[in-house]
Amino acid sequence: MDLSVSTSDHGALTIVHVGGEIDVYTAPLLREALDKQVAAGRTDLVVDLEDVTFMDSTGLGVLVGRLKLVRGQNGSLRIVSSQDRILKVFKITGLDKVFHIYHSVEAASRRDAEA
Repeated sequence: MDLSVSTSDHGALTIVHVGGEIDVYTAPLLREALDKQVAAGRTDLVVDLEDVTFMDSTGLGVLVGRLKLVRGQNGSLRIVSSQDRILKVFKITGLDKVFHIYHSVEAASRRDAEA
């Protein structure tokens, strides 16, 4: 299955909608899409993983790298997922303590979500 990535801007916030499988083959596409946003000065990102059916360590690596990148520019990267199989990947690796993870785009989009 392929990966789909689309973005929508909401004021200073950019929501990156991701669908499909994030693995060693598709992770570069996600990295490229996120890097493009950061290069354009969009450093407040919400990555919506609701339509992701699978994610491996390569996908996590991309997200961790982009988190460091936006934090270095006083930005933020929040994750949206309510799927157990995706949340489990964050939990097993301990990254659920590194990322702010929300169950909906609305919750992640609130101004005070980072606080």
